[in-house]
Amino acid sequence: MPEPQNHTIPYPGRTEEMPSRPRDEMHDYVGRDLLAGKKALITGGDSGIGRAVAIAFAKEGADVAFAYLDERETPDADHTRELIEKPGKRGHAYRIDLSQPDNCTALVDKATRDLGGLNILVNNAAFQSPVDSFADITPEQWTHTFKVNIDSYFHTIRAALPYLEKGDAIINTGSINGLRGNARLIDYSATKGAVTALTYSLAQAFLDDGIRVNCVAPGPVWTPLTPGTMPADLVEDFGTQAPIGRSAQPDEIAPSYVFFAADSLSSYYSGQVLAPVGGEIVPG
Repeated sequence: MPEPQNHTIPYPGRTEEMPSRPRDEMHDYVGRDLLAGKKALITGGDSGIGRAVAIAFAKEGADVAFAYLDERETPDADHTRELIEKPGKRGHAYRIDLSQPDNCTALVDKATRDLGGLNILVNNAAFQSPVDSFADITPEQWTHTFKVNIDSYFHTIRAALPYLEKGDAIINTGSINGLRGNARLIDYSATKGAVTALTYSLAQAFLDDGIRVNCVAPGPVWTPLTPGTMPADLVEDFGTQAPIGRSAQPDEIAPSYVFFAADSLSSYYSGQVLAPVGGEIVPG
């Protein structure tokens, strides 16, 4: 795996190492049993957006399994599992490298067995490594970014499809960078553009099955990925380019996933991109 350059904390980042702690535990969120009895699997769920989504789902009544990449992240994963279990729901955490196709299939099969079914799949795992110019992207980095950010989505969805039924949901994590590009995150932006197109296509392909496929494409969000992969100058000013003047907190993004996960809220939505981007007007 290529290592992101110029990080200000070791990669992969841990929440406790961040310059300032994010809001990612949904303390003020009050559930309404919108996902009562549902079973959810989230990739990249130990911290940041994935953690906030996992906790929100649990507060809405779902049992939640999630995957994370590295042993360094185990303390974050353990804490997330504790927060899932706090409202009385089952939580399962799996350390696994989703850049390997067989691991994606194994994850879905194990999570489905442990949960006793699967109703919601959230593809959220991601890798990025900013560069100063296109020529700085090595073939190794390009391939790895695609393996994590789009290939893993294909493999997890393919493995999950036999378990999903009418009314169930797939939610993919895109990015503002996949909608309008980013000169320093070229490979990452390309994969997020692919996530958008995959969402559009699968929504059409699964229409007759009653499985909804949607995408949340956030703007800048303060998670361990940022100081774990970006140079100090970008970390210091992270999010200030958004019209709202700051980056989002994960707690502000998670309700978008609840909306797409709950059939009672979004039964008429498929093939949609919800973009919480802090006031930026997105293309399209």
